[in-house]
This record gives sequence, structure tokens and C-alpha cells, in this order.
Amino acid sequence: MKVEEDIKNAVEVLRKGGVILYPTDTVWGIGCDATNAEAVARVYEIKHREDSKALICLVDSDNRLQRYVRQVPQVAWQLFDCADKPTTVILDGAVNLAPNLIAKDGSIALRITQEAFSKELCYRFQKAIVSTSANISGEPAAQNYRDISQEILDAVDYVCWTRRQEHKPHKPSSIIRLGQGGEVEIIRK
Repeated sequence: MKVEEDIKNAVEVLRKGGVILYPTDTVWGIGCDATNAEAVARVYEIKHREDSKALICLVDSDNRLQRYVRQVPQVAWQLFDCADKPTTVILDGAVNLAPNLIAKDGSIALRITQEAFSKELCYRFQKAIVSTSANISGEPAAQNYRDISQEILDAVDYVCWTRRQEHKPHKPSSIIRLGQGGEVEIIRK
């Protein structure tokens, strides 16, 4: 299957409120429309994860990121610009997202993907896409397609074909929390 067709199929499923498995700039991810509360609830269910634990969202650009946060602090742009690996930033003041995706303190974890497939997927979908590791909560993240459990594969509506043959190490992103007062906390290196 061509990448173009794979993206088209995935976007169609996302628009219908479905859940997908897809390769990202880090590990394989379980994804859905980040503005659809029912789809987000399904992701929590698939992962056997408490909905009090927030999920990461992927976007394709600075402009898209700004749609989901009231005010992006300058230090966030500096972090994105100088990051030498995929970096997720937790920002306060989340807006325009499914309520069950936003942490109790009003924050959201966002990452601007630079990887070709996930970037094009986000661009074509025109919204933030949930990106949580393709595993049951507490189990190791699926670095490659072959690492994804049958339970997860059976639970989603579409599994992307792109990069299924890949067998190389991938790591989850760094996670940095930015406080309203400019505080920086490294959650995961």
C-alpha cells in the first residue's frame, strides 16, 4: 500500500471517530481525534489506563499547536527550536480539545512531529491527534510494529501499513513541563 493511500485511510477513520495505530516520530502510537471525547475514552479503554493520566497529542506545525493552548510561552518555542530529539511539552491553558484529554490542572502535552508520516497525517487531518504508546498501560512501549500485542491490534479500527517492516530502536519523547511562571520541569529525559 502506498503511503498516500495509508494516510487517506487513516484520516477517514479519524474523521469518523475511530482509533488508529500509526508510526510516529518516536514509538508506535494509538491515535484518535483529540477533539472527540468518545474516541479519547476508547483510547483509555484500549490501554486499560485511568483517564486521570493525560495523553500526548501530536500536531504538524506551530500554528496548529497554538489552536490548543491559550498562550504558548516563549520558552516553549525555544525548546521546540533547540530540541535535538522529539520533545513533548506540557503547557497550561488547554483549549479546543476533548475535556477527557485535558489534565485536571488544565494542561495538555503537545509535540510538533517532524517525522514524515505522522507530520503528513496531522497535516491532512487538520487537527491534533492523540499519540499514546501502543501498549497496555504499564507494559513496554511498542518500538516497532512487531512489538504491538494482538489485544491492541484487535481493539483499533485501522492499523497503518507504513513502516511496519521497520526493526530499529525507537525511544519515547522527552517530556518537559512548563509552568505559568516560566518554571521548567523535566518529566522524562
